[in-house]
Amino acid sequence: MPEILDTPATRTTDITPTSLPRILIIDDEAAIRESLDTLLTFEGFTVSMAIDGPSGLDLLARNQYDLLLLDLALPGESGIDLLPRITEMHPDLPVIMITAYGTVGNVVDAIRAGAENFVQKPWDNEKLLADIRTAIARHKAEEEVVQLKRTLKKRYNFENIIGKSDIMLRMFDLIAQVAPSRSTVLIQGESGTGKELIAKALHANSPRRDNPFVPVNTGAVPSELLESTLFGHVKGAFTSAISSKKGLFEVANGGTLFLDEIGTMTMDMQAKILRVLQDRRFMHLGGTSEIQVDVRIIAATNVDLREAVREGKFREDLFYRLNVIFLELPPLRARREDVPLLAAHFLKIYADENGTGDRALSPDALRVLMDYEWPGNVRELENAMERGVVLSSGRLITPDLLPSQLTGSTYSAALLDHRPGASLFDLMEEIERRIIADRLERCHWNQTEAAEFFRIPLSTLNQKIKRLNVEVKKRARD
Repeated sequence: MPEILDTPATRTTDITPTSLPRILIIDDEAAIRESLDTLLTFEGFTVSMAIDGPSGLDLLARNQYDLLLLDLALPGESGIDLLPRITEMHPDLPVIMITAYGTVGNVVDAIRAGAENFVQKPWDNEKLLADIRTAIARHKAEEEVVQLKRTLKKRYNFENIIGKSDIMLRMFDLIAQVAPSRSTVLIQGESGTGKELIAKALHANSPRRDNPFVPVNTGAVPSELLESTLFGHVKGAFTSAISSKKGLFEVANGGTLFLDEIGTMTMDMQAKILRVLQDRRFMHLGGTSEIQVDVRIIAATNVDLREAVREGKFREDLFYRLNVIFLELPPLRARREDVPLLAAHFLKIYADENGTGDRALSPDALRVLMDYEWPGNVRELENAMERGVVLSSGRLITPDLLPSQLTGSTYSAALLDHRPGASLFDLMEEIERRIIADRLERCHWNQTEAAEFFRIPLSTLNQKIKRLNVEVKKRARD
């Protein structure tokens, strides 16, 4: 048991360097300190103790801790009075308040002052330990994300790309090596793996960084409008062309043009893109003079273009023009060690965006994330964390706040409970309706992306939406 120094100046217990999680207890009751020390030491924590605010602040000034257990009713300054000073010294230190008076007012005051959680005496040991482990895990995950971002920013100038797995570290090195060149890059990866983020990283680390980065989702632009979107048009080129307009190749001149979902282009459009890649020249739709541009092309696809070439759906000559540098992004299931970091990153983003205060995953919820296959990859994880933040009423996100497909819940079980007299055909239609609606919502109502996920033509998905009366909302964001 740690010794408590009883000198008037400090009355503290100092700590020695250790790799074990470090907890500081500030409480004036000897029995409480001893009880907590016994419990926490047995569970593998390193414990330091202080008997009042001044001695606790002294320890905090001289040492680093993973968590603080703070009594509300201290002699002199109360625990809530101390919190602002503690937060100023260690802004990210998790604090759990302990008190015998767990009124609603005390809880609200403690949380507003920055406490992580609130425990009432006498406490349940298992719950207290769970709260402590969750708070420490969240704190360490957030620290790791911050440190990782700093490292990636310093070494690679990457923004919002999170990963420490070997496969992603190799990807980062490759991006850093390729970025300074002017070579065309083809990025292949499943939907939701972050292909546009990689394209932005290539641009940001290239000599073109001060010029435009222009993304276009070629699969989301109707084929009859894509030529005008990319090459521009002159006044009168078609019925609605009431004025001349620059295309995205001109807008991106000197910079980078990111062609996403390039595998969806028609063969005719592919031929026109090939000409620009070869000659760096094009004409406005309806125009007669050539325009020369200096644009680096980064293309992305979630399909195997080699297979598309073999099937006659993609031009072989265009494929080889695009495939100068090939980057294959791994699916999230192939880099599971990045899941906790990504989850902490998204929880922080959406907690700040919604003004909810910090959010953390319960151990059970984290196990669910680690066991899931993530067919929607990083985007699906982001959506799950946003949902958890919005639906949570407390700091902890538990499995019941995660989407049903993560926890193994099935549509059919709920339907059988609520529609016992329905026929098998009716149940199957309802299940299909819910699956399509759920995927559309997670794709932010991007029907092209949903169709690709289901591996069906967009026209087939549209027919199912109409037949099943699926309510389709306006796309929330691109």
